[in-house]
Amino acid sequence: MTEVSSLTGRLLVAAPALADPNFDRAVVLLLDHDEEGSLGVVLNRPTPVGVGDILASWAGLAGEPDVVFQGGPVSLDSALGVAVIPGDEGPLGWRRVHGAIGLVDLEAPPELLAAALGSLRIFAGYAGWGPGQLEAELAEGAWYVVESEPGDVSSPRPENLWRAVLRRQRSELAMIATYPDDPSLN
Repeated sequence: MTEVSSLTGRLLVAAPALADPNFDRAVVLLLDHDEEGSLGVVLNRPTPVGVGDILASWAGLAGEPDVVFQGGPVSLDSALGVAVIPGDEGPLGWRRVHGAIGLVDLEAPPELLAAALGSLRIFAGYAGWGPGQLEAELAEGAWYVVESEPGDVSSPRPENLWRAVLRRQRSELAMIATYPDDPSLN
């Protein structure tokens, strides 16, 4: 088996031709990527469900919009917390993933993290790939891999994240941000 270069902490930006409706114009933050597979959350799928409706104790710490995001099609009945915590040391109840971005233990008392949290998003479900599955999709051109920025996790306008992430690229990817929603209407 060939060695897998870790993409943990990077973004997967769906190519316009990606046919899976679960990932249409999706921006996925990879939380884990190794030879055993990949796991991430879709950053730009807010739901109408408020954080307080399912995790009342965390509602006051959630960033705007303070709704639950659909993290992906797998395990929609589970919740993941992703938070940005600046600095070198994170508090108990937080595990660094990449840079200032990390996972929150939603079983921990929110008071443990409240003072340190820069932003918090709650995701229902996640996106997952088995060994080699993501690499095959990358080879097919289904995804663009780009660097993440801490602000991607807490974007106040998540519906614009796909275009915003592409637009900031210093390559021909920036042009894809102008790709029409329905190219047949051109």
